[in-house]
Amino acid sequence: MSKNDIAPPARRARGQLESEVLGALWAASGPASAATVRQEVDGDPAYTTVLTILTRLHEKGLVTRERAGRGYLYTPVRDEAGHTAAGMRALLEKGGDRAATLARFVSELPAEDERLLEQLLRGDVGS
Repeated sequence: MSKNDIAPPARRARGQLESEVLGALWAASGPASAATVRQEVDGDPAYTTVLTILTRLHEKGLVTRERAGRGYLYTPVRDEAGHTAAGMRALLEKGGDRAATLARFVSELPAEDERLLEQLLRGDVGS
């Protein structure tokens, strides 16, 4: 196999590494170092790349950090469900017609999710 036959590694979509870093933090049993996060992220990113992502997440207010020796330990501010809900809320607030947006969202849900949403709105299911 020649050098030209080897495909270059696929680039991550924009924001994908940030999502993977958050996922590693959510999966951790507690605060995690950049080195620990790096071990859990696919594709063997450079330590400095993971550190840059963690710094950006901290600047965005998505993670907290506490000094641990010469480095930091990082903790997500919200759990995964809270993060997703905040993103959905932000998108809803950006849109124009909230009623139309919500109606379209609900109309495109699978029947099982629509029933779950109805139960949640009635208070029949805990969150």
